[in-house]
Amino acid sequence: MKGALEIKPDISYKSAGKFEETRYEKIHNEIFKSSIEASTIVAQEIAQLIRSKQEKNKSCVLGLATGSSPIKVYEELVRMHREEGLSFSNVITFNLDEYYPMTKENNQSYHYFMHQHLFNHIDIKPENINIPDGTVAIEEINQYCIDYEMNIKNAGGLDFQLLGIGRTGHVGFNEPGSHINSGTRIITLDHITRVDASSAFNGIDNVPKRAITMGVSTIMRSKRIVLMAWGQNKADIIKRTIQGDISSEVPATFLQNHPNATFVLDQSAASELTRFKTPWLVGECLWTTELKSKAIVWLCQKTKQSILKLTDRDYNNNGMSDLLAQEGSAYDMNINMFNVLQHTITGWPGGKPNTDDSHRPERANPAKKRIILFSPHPDDDVISMGGTFSKLIKQGHDVHVVYQTSGNIAVTDDEALKFAEVASDFLKGHSDINFKEVIEFLNNKSENQIDSLEVRKLKGLIRRRESYAATRYIGLKDENTHFLDLPFYETGQVKKNPLGTEDIAIVKDIIAKIKPHQVFAAGDLADPHGTHEVCLNAIFAALKELKPEPYMQDCWLWLYRGAWHEWDIHEIDMAVPLSPSEVLLKRHAILYHQSQKDRVMFQGNDSREFWVRAEDRNKNTAILYDELGLAEYEAIEAFKRFDY
Repeated sequence: MKGALEIKPDISYKSAGKFEETRYEKIHNEIFKSSIEASTIVAQEIAQLIRSKQEKNKSCVLGLATGSSPIKVYEELVRMHREEGLSFSNVITFNLDEYYPMTKENNQSYHYFMHQHLFNHIDIKPENINIPDGTVAIEEINQYCIDYEMNIKNAGGLDFQLLGIGRTGHVGFNEPGSHINSGTRIITLDHITRVDASSAFNGIDNVPKRAITMGVSTIMRSKRIVLMAWGQNKADIIKRTIQGDISSEVPATFLQNHPNATFVLDQSAASELTRFKTPWLVGECLWTTELKSKAIVWLCQKTKQSILKLTDRDYNNNGMSDLLAQEGSAYDMNINMFNVLQHTITGWPGGKPNTDDSHRPERANPAKKRIILFSPHPDDDVISMGGTFSKLIKQGHDVHVVYQTSGNIAVTDDEALKFAEVASDFLKGHSDINFKEVIEFLNNKSENQIDSLEVRKLKGLIRRRESYAATRYIGLKDENTHFLDLPFYETGQVKKNPLGTEDIAIVKDIIAKIKPHQVFAAGDLADPHGTHEVCLNAIFAALKELKPEPYMQDCWLWLYRGAWHEWDIHEIDMAVPLSPSEVLLKRHAILYHQSQKDRVMFQGNDSREFWVRAEDRNKNTAILYDELGLAEYEAIEAFKRFDY
């Protein structure tokens, strides 16, 4: 098998993931349930390589990557150094790239990143650290890049190269169009790459347009390559790289020709691979209820037919003959699937009182439920489920919205300055915020300077008051609006602290206080700076600790998705239709978050404003239901029930 592993069986990737090579896949890959588990395995391979080189009294030459993908690998290497005595005294490192121009002191530089996450915590010799210099004069760049290549060659070449992958398919900063023979050089960054980096730089205008990068040929000469990718945002490019043709338009595809390369992925990043997306096209399947639903919806979309029109021939011609043989007839399968989808649709997201609920997504009783709507940021509630939010209130439930973070970093300096100046003129200093100091700070704020506590208070207050305006418009009482301001978020910068026990305790307390029958939470983990995932993990941890409590036996957890992705049709357990007037109500509620309008700081890979994304997504879900032969609605908000 191409890309065979050169490590001992007891720490082999085979112990955690199983690679099933298919006719579609051209690169060896291993799939893990979580990025943490995968990162630990990668770190173990690196550690073994370092130790094996030490036994032979040889240097170990590592090519290192930056970005979010390798952070857990570096954390594990640091842990092994501290707790297991792993020494880096024989290690020589070469980093893939650096922004240009970029000073070493800038907290967005890769020099800063590597020292923060790895070098400051291990015993590597400073002279053995090599990171491209973003301060080299432009007229000296060519010679500098030639020297960087020679330094790698003189060190004996790269024994191991750690890679991430960008949405353009870049490895290092080898953007589309990079030649297979390219060496270390200066390159202009693709617009998509700069958009993806914009959250870290507080806006795309602050992202450098150029970078110094190792070339494709430099990477390909590495003796061993491991590329890591996590999350749904990487799924499309991973599929193109592993299953597509080799092309300079997707530079990562050149790795198909490397004799010892492995892609290490989590399940989300691997989700678009054919063996996961449409496994019936690869071979025989174990036809679970979920897989049958997924396959039938896919077949409808491929044949452009509604469920009840599918024929035996449709199943046989599209890789599902074994399913047809198992179930007996297309007619029976179609009827069953139609009923499954029909039963997900409800205009009563809190349950319809005095009604048979055996085929409804929610219970009829209790008729009036206590409900917590968790919102990671102070606008995810209305963006993701504004229409459902309104229905729950109108239908008489005791609804509480809980904002988990202040959202202050998403307020621009210009927006904060505007509010500070208005407040200063109006209040003339009679406030717990010194607006004169805030105005002075913002007017003189330097690059990469973390906001002062006063500025963060103001920005948080802006988000808070916008939230009150939106929830009042929806119809919620002020006393049912809660702000947790979880400590992990309050760093004043894009990089957050890890989830801590204090965060979990705060979430636990609000759940214990309200004793909900329903909890709605954000299950969209494509958030470009990770806050959604941390907030969801805090909820999971709190629910796990509270599970023995009697009131939790009657509490259901529903996950909504946010501004980036929607649940696939086969994943939806509750579909809540919205009328045209409810769509308009939702739009107006979102627009109360004025600091997030027109200039979205953390938009991810979608340039549309959040209200447009949400509206388009909800309308598209309704269209899909309609095309499957179900009722036609203006829009649908979708939820998945999660058993915690």
